[in-house]
Amino acid sequence: MLRHAEEVSGIVAATCRYYGVSRNCHYKWLRRYEAEGAQGLKDRSSRPHNSPRSTSTEVLEKIVWLRKHYHFGPAKIGMYLQRYHDVQVSTSGGGASWSG
Repeated sequence: MLRHAEEVSGIVAATCRYYGVSRNCHYKWLRRYEAEGAQGLKDRSSRPHNSPRSTSTEVLEKIVWLRKHYHFGPAKIGMYLQRYHDVQVSTSGGGASWSG
């Protein structure tokens, strides 16, 4: 696509329409290609480098344990952790942290 814009059409907007990508995306890829070569065009994770407000591993283990042994739902997990462990998690945090 980058070569097409440069050699064939000469018009970035037309090339982007042809390939179905935004001009912002085209320029982002172009900057990566100029800085890093072909390696810069490989897929990258969109995961954040850090998540300072994520639930701690210790709390996640408690949530999983409660789900496995008592089959508590998200609301009950939140209430239990608040009452007995002085840990506050949202209702969504009590259920979303369980992955199986």
